[in-house]
Amino acid sequence: MSTDYDVIVLGAGSPGEHCAGELIEAGLRVAIVERELVGGECSYWACIPSKTLLRPGEAVHEAIEAAATADVDVNAALDWRDFMVSKHTDTGAVRWLDDNGIDLLRGTGRLAGPGAVEVDGVRHTAEHIVVAAGADPIIPPIPGLDELDGIWTNREATAMTAIPRRLVVIGGGPVGVELAQAVSRLGGEAVLLEGAENLLPREPAPLGAALGEVLSRDGIEVVVGARAAAARREGEDYVLELDDGRELRGDRLLVATGRRPRVEGLGLETVGIEPDPAGISVDAQLRAGEGLWAIGDIAGIWPLTHTGKYQGEVVAANILGESREAHYEAVPRVVYTDPQAASVGAGDAPFSGTARLAELAKTETYTRAYAESNGFLTLLSDGERLTGAHALGPEAGEWLQQATLAVRAGLPLEVLRDTIQPFPTFSEIYVAALKALRGEIRRSHEHSNQHVSHAT
Repeated sequence: MSTDYDVIVLGAGSPGEHCAGELIEAGLRVAIVERELVGGECSYWACIPSKTLLRPGEAVHEAIEAAATADVDVNAALDWRDFMVSKHTDTGAVRWLDDNGIDLLRGTGRLAGPGAVEVDGVRHTAEHIVVAAGADPIIPPIPGLDELDGIWTNREATAMTAIPRRLVVIGGGPVGVELAQAVSRLGGEAVLLEGAENLLPREPAPLGAALGEVLSRDGIEVVVGARAAAARREGEDYVLELDDGRELRGDRLLVATGRRPRVEGLGLETVGIEPDPAGISVDAQLRAGEGLWAIGDIAGIWPLTHTGKYQGEVVAANILGESREAHYEAVPRVVYTDPQAASVGAGDAPFSGTARLAELAKTETYTRAYAESNGFLTLLSDGERLTGAHALGPEAGEWLQQATLAVRAGLPLEVLRDTIQPFPTFSEIYVAALKALRGEIRRSHEHSNQHVSHAT
């Protein structure tokens, strides 16, 4: 049967672009559907602008800690953000599609039966359909919240044209903590509300607790273990009433309570799939049905840009005839605050070892504050191999990649022990963390041997 394309990708965010790029390189006829901006959430309203807003404050903070002086030019910082998001235009991204021979079908796309997509009512066919439709912010059912005008999600926050006097943030996950610190270091005040007992509630508790200490020292009010019971406007302020009787006030209110896969209106029922708020169910190859694939946030596995790009590569490989499965035991997660909070793999294990950044020789060569830092590296193990790790520290997302590779490759602990770390770097913390981990494993074995000896 003749088709318009070999592959149609629904959604031109990072996962969809990446998948389309892999396929066009192999000579396939590829089209990509997008109703907003080519490049998607990450490029214009999430990863790129949030990191851009964080960097000026981080640079000033580092300069002061290193016995230098610096100030943030807020207007220049916002201009730089505008440059990084191409002033919310996708001319450059569309040019990339054109240069690579990928057809752009601009409009709202939906599935229209097996091997078919409708874009604003126009039908297109393909042998394979890749759904990369992304996710939408979740607005929690707090009484009064949905009646308020002007509340921010990540989109409004990363596109801010002025720094809030006081930003109230509901949600202590990555989006909430990053934007709270960005506002704080750009001259505003911020308060973070998280219902769990620690920030970053999906990560190991010590990581969220340590980050909370850092943000508190930054002047951010951190409220954990409490929930919003109601929301209202009072003059210029948004007011959150908490379940413990307290109130939080600010001139801006950011809702950062997670995202939900964008499954409604996709026409999933035309291919025999019931829309599920948790996302489209896929197999290990990201297959959702015959000739149908799902990648990125819509797959509901790990809502991270780099995971979606990886999934795009996996799907492209399978479409091109290679049998490839996706693996998630070593997905790195990085929160780009200063210092960064990073984790990979399991959150707990039978054995763990922790090393403190302040005990690492000469890290103060970076800035003197590191000698008093609460940063750390924790390594987790089954007794033979590394199964997880989490860390708080400068550029932790970079040096935690050693652990990411070790978890994915199943490296024996002895190989890690025999890896030479450069001095003086943050990576040298692995030496101390591995020593602590191996000590715990040894003590456990000694205790087990003593128990067997007594029993006999």
